[in-house]
Amino acid sequence: MGRDTEDIEREIEKARNQLASTLDELTVRANPRVLVANTKQTVAAKLNQPAVKKYALVAAGAVVGLLVLRKILR
Repeated sequence: MGRDTEDIEREIEKARNQLASTLDELTVRANPRVLVANTKQTVAAKLNQPAVKKYALVAAGAVVGLLVLRKILR
């Protein structure tokens, strides 16, 4: 027995609403401001960990030292 037209229309409308909701969520997630804010939050959380702070400072110091040395040697 076939489905009636109203059931099919309801299913189509439901699928349309789900798709619209998904697109809205993707639009928010893909917003550059949201991406930057999330990245900043993640980096800040990582840098607040004691071991990461030490290694990040050592790495940053090494990079700055190399840049200064490169500038002097030119």
